[in-house]
Amino acid sequence: MGRVLFLLIFGVAGLGILLSLGTWQVRRLAWKEGLLAEIDSRIAGATMPLPALPEPDQDKYLPVAVTGVFDPQELHVLVSVKMVGPGYRIIAPFVTDEGRRILVDRGFIPTEDKQTARVAGPMEVTGNLHWPDEIDSYTPVPDLKSNIWFARDVDAMAVELGTEPVLVIARERTDPGVAPLPVDSAGIPNDHLQYAITWFALALVWTAMTILFLWRSRARTKG
Repeated sequence: MGRVLFLLIFGVAGLGILLSLGTWQVRRLAWKEGLLAEIDSRIAGATMPLPALPEPDQDKYLPVAVTGVFDPQELHVLVSVKMVGPGYRIIAPFVTDEGRRILVDRGFIPTEDKQTARVAGPMEVTGNLHWPDEIDSYTPVPDLKSNIWFARDVDAMAVELGTEPVLVIARERTDPGVAPLPVDSAGIPNDHLQYAITWFALALVWTAMTILFLWRSRARTKG
């Protein structure tokens, strides 16, 4: 009888823990979906002038419009686009009408267009401020000789091109041969549903195993 009672208590306690973890992940899922909806709404909002002193925490995803000209320099970030293949993001200096030098992510080009000259005349660029978090301990250092970067490091790129550490990701074409890669919330992880399913599945397995052990214990006691 004591063994059966121990298994029952142990099984109920474990089930409670697993169900609470699954329920917590469901709450986290609702929170994350609300956050992503807020980010998407911010990204698609009406554009405004570039802030005088943009702050990464406060102004991330802020939609802006700037007018000026592109500097002929540019940096190439190695990327791969789904259904297209490998190529480069074009990061170029943009001199605004107010004389500020900022970075603009113009978008994607195929690898064979690396040496093609881009349109640099006066224009308006609409897009979103962003400070991508793409650097980790495994990211290779840029190959400056071949002008190949492996992540968008805003601070390092600003130093290389002599601009403010401010990046605008264009949402519209700035050159006929460059396809925009607008910022969106698709790259923000949202795995809470999978986690919830995992915890609830474990709770189901735990319940089945508890019932099995209880049945075997009772059978041995009767035997």
